[in-house]
Amino acid sequence: MFKVQGIDHIGLAVRDVQKSVEWYRELFGLERLYEDVWGNFPGVVGIGETSVAFFPTDDPDVPLPPGLPIHHLAFRVDRANFKAAHKTLQQKGIEFEFQDHKIVHSIYFYDLDGHLIELSTYDLSDSNKD
Repeated sequence: MFKVQGIDHIGLAVRDVQKSVEWYRELFGLERLYEDVWGNFPGVVGIGETSVAFFPTDDPDVPLPPGLPIHHLAFRVDRANFKAAHKTLQQKGIEFEFQDHKIVHSIYFYDLDGHLIELSTYDLSDSNKD
């Protein structure tokens, strides 16, 4: 038996690696990682010990299935950043859905290639003011 430390990265197939890198950097404040070694194959962004790696599709004209093969990618945020995300998504015209999972509140929306993104907060204090 062995133990893992946590998620190292999520690999996503995208139409345009650089556009995806910039989108995730701008929206989530993730840092560009390993560019000096790998360039854009894959393009990697992350925070702490968690990262997302973007791999180019074989044919950029073939539509990617929504959310597949990854069901969704979830980022954890505190209550203040949950509220800030709500406001930022509205300002950017990005449609999203709020869900109350009783122990966690989540906002769901799609990235540029149709991957489902979840922002979750376990901090339910002050939630009636969202």
